Amino acid sequence: MSTTTKPVNQKAWFLILPVFICVAFSAILPLMTVVNYSVQDIISPERRVFVGTEWFASVMRDEDLHAALWNQMKFSMAVLAVEIPLGIALALAMPAQGWKASATLVIVALSLLIPWNVVGTIWQIFGRADIGLLGHTLENLGIEYSYTGDATHAWLTVLLMDVWHWTPLVALLAYAGLRSIPDAYYQAARIDGASKFAVFRYIQLPKMRGVLMIAVLLRFMDSFMIYTEPFVLTGGGPGNATTFLSQYLTQKAVGQFDLGPAAAFSLIYFLIILLFCFVLYNWMQSLGQAEKEVQS
Repeated sequence: MSTTTKPVNQKAWFLILPVFICVAFSAILPLMTVVNYSVQDIISPERRVFVGTEWFASVMRDEDLHAALWNQMKFSMAVLAVEIPLGIALALAMPAQGWKASATLVIVALSLLIPWNVVGTIWQIFGRADIGLLGHTLENLGIEYSYTGDATHAWLTVLLMDVWHWTPLVALLAYAGLRSIPDAYYQAARIDGASKFAVFRYIQLPKMRGVLMIAVLLRFMDSFMIYTEPFVLTGGGPGNATTFLSQYLTQKAVGQFDLGPAAAFSLIYFLIILLFCFVLYNWMQSLGQAEKEVQS
């Protein structure tokens, strides 16, 4: 009996060629350039000296980097601790259907449409005691508030600004997860006499795990790379209170024009984000797997 083999059409590779070219020019080639700069001391455009891992060791010993990393970790963890529960609560409170649902979705998403530098400008004005609503209100209440002179006030203002700007993203993702739950689950819960908390704990929260995982990863990555908003609002001050890793990197590369250390830190920065995202993803996966084993 003769066997026939299915012909393989190698022309299909041409379909992914545009994607490969785009990725090469937007990611791979710039990354290779950064790697090249990270192992060289660029004295002039014509003169470069190979230094190996010297820049990596120098950057890791930098006290300013340690302070910026600590600020970044506090900020990113606070963002997740506030925005994820607040976004879920907002999604639960939003109407499920009708014109009210459509209007609420549009209103909630408005802050996401504002450019990052405009967000910083809005809060810069909002926090001023002479013309800003927040600063003027706190001053009338007898609270001394100054995001330009007090480190704690500056840090809290940046956090509040990020919560205002990006909590709607978490709410929209959670809302999409809620709307994907079949009505049969709610009908079964009503028959069993389950409370609202039980419905949330055993139906809504497990069914939202996928979108919440996306929300956590997106918000962590974005908060870990925040630059424009705190730069416009506080400029990284007062002192180094709101100087995050992205601003530290910009100061190295643009302010001091230390391309070697800046390139080395860019790679470290990239690996830090990858590591934390990997840990968060596996942690959330393990929570879901453990819950499935308990239920089974």
